[in-house]
Amino acid sequence: MKESTNVLGTPLQTCSTDPVTGWFRDGCCNTDDQDRGSHTVCGVMNEAFLNFARQQGNDLITPMPQYDFPGLKPGDSWCICARTWLQAVNVGEACPVDLEATHRRALDIIPLALLETHAM
Repeated sequence: MKESTNVLGTPLQTCSTDPVTGWFRDGCCNTDDQDRGSHTVCGVMNEAFLNFARQQGNDLITPMPQYDFPGLKPGDSWCICARTWLQAVNVGEACPVDLEATHRRALDIIPLALLETHAM
């Protein structure tokens, strides 16, 4: 597999291994054509974003052991859907992003300048 690239054009860095995140649960925000949600943004969770996602029907707070999902808390990093993050930006509820761990395919949905304004 070819090395993935982040939004800065450098090698994609790990988003989180505790908890383990990513479409492939490899710790990185890698993606493929099956990833319809484009889980490409490495977000650092905050209360505003977690509550926003829950209101949208995506509860990232409640643990779901059957899916090996521990539940997230503020400070955790997680690969989130690019569109969900963009929707959160539009209502002032976005979390900070780790640009080095955000996959370049996020740029298909989110302008780099917008990501940069929310960089950690």
